[in-house]
Amino acid sequence: MAQLALKIDVDTWHGTRDGVPALWQVLAEEDVQATFLFSLGPDHTGRAIRRVFRAGFLQKVRRTSVVANYGLRTLLYGTLLPGPRIAARCRDVLRETAKRGHEVGVHVHDHVEWQDRVATADERWTRNEFRRACDIFHDVFGVAARVHGAAGWQTNEHLFALEREFGFTHASDTRGDGPFVPVVPNLSDAVPQWPTTLPTLDELIGHECLAGADPVDFLLAATAATPNRDHVYTLHAELEGQAYRDSFLRLLRGWRAQGRQLVTLEAMASATHRAALPHAPVILGTVAGRSGTLAVRGVPSA
Repeated sequence: MAQLALKIDVDTWHGTRDGVPALWQVLAEEDVQATFLFSLGPDHTGRAIRRVFRAGFLQKVRRTSVVANYGLRTLLYGTLLPGPRIAARCRDVLRETAKRGHEVGVHVHDHVEWQDRVATADERWTRNEFRRACDIFHDVFGVAARVHGAAGWQTNEHLFALEREFGFTHASDTRGDGPFVPVVPNLSDAVPQWPTTLPTLDELIGHECLAGADPVDFLLAATAATPNRDHVYTLHAELEGQAYRDSFLRLLRGWRAQGRQLVTLEAMASATHRAALPHAPVILGTVAGRSGTLAVRGVPSA
């Protein structure tokens, strides 16, 4: 039976406080476990306005009704309003997620800063941001994190070395068509990657590639066309945990009807022999419906 891992990125204080508990209910209704990756430091969502001149950014904002889905207050955090510290304000939510049997891991310390700066950051900056997130995670859960998913699929070569140094066992920092071991200069044993293989809901909503089709139907058709292939689907607490809860429930039931086994990233990684994974570089690429460049799996080495 083909597996489909559910990776939940939690980007904001609003998404943590309201979206995560809502997702608990949807997942419990279908008896499914998922991987929750938390933003742990300050919510500086308002600073994303710096991306206004990035190709495709404004189109995405219009398509996905950012103000309606994230709320005006969230869009002012880090500019006109101080950004709430997510883990400090939502400690009980984070701990309850783990108590419910879901896998929990690190998304980022400061989502906007990481997404906007890490691609060109040096080792010192990358280490500092990564360590801060890992330290907060340990303070909340009492154990070290073992899974990481980079904010906005933004990486650099320093990140892969840090994941190995800090003892991570699996990661989902990239986009691509299947798991692999990153080929990184001066690093012989990178942490295996399980890339996001499917489009995200915010990439599909209102996009011309759908030609008016429903995003849920589009995603179900994509997995139906690859019945024997494992997939990783990334959702967001701010979307599927709020206005698009019903869409997410339809997805879960549709994937179950296709015979998919819905799992965590940890379960998917545990079922895979590392020696069988191809080695491939991480390169910059683009994804339809998302602005800028992302970390994607390159061509596997021979």
